[in-house]
Amino acid sequence: MENPPSLVELARQVGLNDFKLKRGFRQVFGTSAFKYLYDYRLEQAQQLLATGEMKVEEVASRVGFVSRSYFAIAFRKKFGVNPKQYLQNSSKFF
Repeated sequence: MENPPSLVELARQVGLNDFKLKRGFRQVFGTSAFKYLYDYRLEQAQQLLATGEMKVEEVASRVGFVSRSYFAIAFRKKFGVNPKQYLQNSSKFF
């Protein structure tokens, strides 16, 4: 998750060209491979934050975001709350 293969590398691994891989992925999952991975990373981040065991910076790095600020913007856009606020609210329940 921290360093996924490029689409070209992935296509080679499964024996397709990148165009067929992208088209087939969209047909099966209804989204692009990049969007799928992006959403998956954010969902994993949400789960990690919910445990309250890691800081926001650690979670961002663990799920493959280099920039903490970009992670915060992406998390807020997807879940409607800042990751630090989510972490604080989640820790109240554990």
